[in-house]
Amino acid sequence: MKTLIALLAIAIATPAALAETAAQQAEGYYQKGLAAEKAGEPETAIAAYKAVLMLVPGHANATYRAGQVKINAKSIKSAATEAKIGAVMIPLYQLDKATVQDAIELLSIKMEKETNGEIAPNFIIEDPKNKLENAQVTMNLKNIPVKNILEYLLTQTNTKARFDEHAVVILAR
Repeated sequence: MKTLIALLAIAIATPAALAETAAQQAEGYYQKGLAAEKAGEPETAIAAYKAVLMLVPGHANATYRAGQVKINAKSIKSAATEAKIGAVMIPLYQLDKATVQDAIELLSIKMEKETNGEIAPNFIIEDPKNKLENAQVTMNLKNIPVKNILEYLLTQTNTKARFDEHAVVILAR
């Protein structure tokens, strides 16, 4: 009789334990999806959310996030590019009456050096009306993130930046 009761208790407890394991696994995949979004990897995020839905069909948050990632994949990649580039610290950035092209080239070289070649940004200057032809940049900055250097550069030259997945586009206003 004790054996029968023990087997019955195990049989009743097993589905609950399995359900908890599936829920825990789903939560792990959900967190991986969120992390992939933050890292700018929409394909990985969608795969993680699909894994959640395989384990827990109808998981509202995973369903919502997967849809949002599909809609915003391009901006997720762009935001990751901006964050990755913007976080690089430059110990010294000095220019005296440099052209916009020279300022951007120096920034690119400094970034590549500071990241040991891990980040080699692509910069594109779009200036179809040659508004930047006579623009000059003067800066003397120490221990500053690239994000701030770009902000100062954009302000001095009356330009704006667009972060694409593979390049930073500097646009004349």
